Amino acid sequence: MNAQTPQAAAYVDISESAAQYLRELLGKQEGECGIRMFVTNPGTLHAETCIAYCRPNEVQENDQSVEYNGFTAWFEERSLAYLKDAVVDFQQDRMGGQLTIKAPNAKVPNVSPDSPIEDRINYVLYNEINPGLAAHGGQVGLVEMIEDNIAVLQFGGGCQGCAAVDITLKQGVERTLMEKVPDLGGIKDATDHSITENAYY
Repeated sequence: MNAQTPQAAAYVDISESAAQYLRELLGKQEGECGIRMFVTNPGTLHAETCIAYCRPNEVQENDQSVEYNGFTAWFEERSLAYLKDAVVDFQQDRMGGQLTIKAPNAKVPNVSPDSPIEDRINYVLYNEINPGLAAHGGQVGLVEMIEDNIAVLQFGGGCQGCAAVDITLKQGVERTLMEKVPDLGGIKDATDHSITENAYY
């Protein structure tokens, strides 16, 4: 658990200019502090690669650590495949400079039957379900997983307040998810459908 590994370093290249910038930022923090790197909504068009401050009590189980010159970087294990060939750089400009992250594989589908259930659900939502809902100005996202592998979903956009959302939920979204993610126990809708502003009819 939380063991140092060369795997993450092989996946992510932090340039010396970026490392210097990060050292300066971390030096202004109180107490011991490193960085944590992860990808949200990996393998989808909505993937975002993130760097956040990370204190020892914020390290997650199975995070992998790499010691850089002057700081520790923690990498979310489930994001490693999507961080392959990622480059973190810092470019000076007239405003001082900007940290940039290029992660060419963050949006590449890398979902297998062994992937975490959240990744498999997000992949189906963003690549198969949301494109259809977008035609009606709607979208759906995973809020959380609860006991018995139940997925709590949040509908937004045109789906919020839609009178037909129960039909859409049960007949469309649930059927597709259950087919594509066999170990999914079911879904619940977290959306407050009493809000009808900007609803699609």
